Amino acid sequence: MITWMQRHKKYLIVTIWISTIAFVGAGFVGWGQYNYGDKAGAVAKVGNIEITMGELQKSYSRIYSQYAQMFQGNFDEEKAKQFGLKRQALDQLTQQTLILNLAQSYDLQITDKELLAEIKQQDYFSKDGVFNKEIYKSTLSRNNISVKEYEQDVRKQLLIQKTLKLFPTDAKENEINIFNTLMSIADKINYKVLDSSQIKLDTSDKNLKPFWENMQQSFMTEVTYDIEYIKHETVSTSHDENKIQEYYNENKTHFKDDDGKILPLEETKDAVITELNIKSTKKSALRTYISYKKNQLDKNIQLQKSNISELNNPFHEEVLEKISALSLTSPFLKPVLVDDTYYTFKLLKVNSSKTKTFKEAKKEVISIFIKEKTKQELISLAQNSQNNFVGITTDFITSQDAIKLDEMPINEANEFLIQLFSENKKTGYITLQNGKIVLYKVLEQKLLDSSKDLSNASDSIARLKSNIFNDGLIKNLQKKYKTEIFIEGL
Repeated sequence: MITWMQRHKKYLIVTIWISTIAFVGAGFVGWGQYNYGDKAGAVAKVGNIEITMGELQKSYSRIYSQYAQMFQGNFDEEKAKQFGLKRQALDQLTQQTLILNLAQSYDLQITDKELLAEIKQQDYFSKDGVFNKEIYKSTLSRNNISVKEYEQDVRKQLLIQKTLKLFPTDAKENEINIFNTLMSIADKINYKVLDSSQIKLDTSDKNLKPFWENMQQSFMTEVTYDIEYIKHETVSTSHDENKIQEYYNENKTHFKDDDGKILPLEETKDAVITELNIKSTKKSALRTYISYKKNQLDKNIQLQKSNISELNNPFHEEVLEKISALSLTSPFLKPVLVDDTYYTFKLLKVNSSKTKTFKEAKKEVISIFIKEKTKQELISLAQNSQNNFVGITTDFITSQDAIKLDEMPINEANEFLIQLFSENKKTGYITLQNGKIVLYKVLEQKLLDSSKDLSNASDSIARLKSNIFNDGLIKNLQKKYKTEIFIEGL
């Protein structure tokens, strides 16, 4: 699934951004800090419309929730990095904003009546099937979303949908007839699956070393950082009742139960004191930081040293990002909170990446060698076997009959048939995304009775036309409206 989603992620973006707001109840997922340009109030600008950091965070959270649902909860920040979700979140917003610029040029708007009608359709705001205003407000409150903020987002999504409806993509009768005819073409084939089990490789150093020599620059060590740091002791002080009450009053939203309800002071007093102590610790850490910079540290303060990198990082990812932005002429980093403890860092040395020796790179080399050589050998085997292989003969099958290919998992069979019915050769081979190769011979072909129910043809054609149109529309709008990105590190 990961391979498929990586290959088709641009279509996933379109699917996600056309849908109505769906972040209520999904939770919020964020990430660390990034560097900004001279427009700190916005992360990007498309045409005349700015994109804020808040919008970017919500976009990321929505896409993250979509993926988590598709993976049935087996999804984390590491997988999010693999899919480039941070970049996808920004791409989603820039695509939305291109459409909103177009809507502005057409002077399109969403009326209060249209907004209310959309909100009333959302099940999570209803009681016994009827929209409930109190549930509406409390649901948004539990998700830390204001009514104004939510309604602005819904208006944007409705405006995007209204704009896209100006360009209908409904299926025409002749298109449906052509689709039905294509779906009625049936082939009787003979096929055989080739996979890595049929390939034997020699992975001795004699073969690995020349392979490594041709691509040494692909095997580099990490950039590492020699650092010195202070771990600041938590300051625990006595706070009078007035100070505790005052802090609680100013920061009530920090102290909520699982349902998002603000807890009374008597139930959260310890948490309030903990926050006050963290605040006091930060003040103390800042004073120490200043002394550290001036080379006037108290002799009793212990300095520790470490070497950190992306793979060897006992601190948060945010810490590494900030350390990597330091220089030897400006080596000090202000106190950073890591798991309720403040640390102050000093950069001592940057160890640049260098080419790994064969011994250091061997594990990686073996993995890539096996993958590349297996692919080459499978293609060679397919080319030599495609005219004389002996495989399995099917009945007449259409592109929708993946379940009839017993020798292949359903997902592989689907992939194979989609490509097979796009080929114009009677004999050949098809390479699947997972590396397997399917040899085939078309033995016979006929047209099945197309009078059977193909009522989904209209929807399939409309979806295909919509995808093609959306892709073309976005490309044209990108030429019309300038996009400026003010955020780095995605």
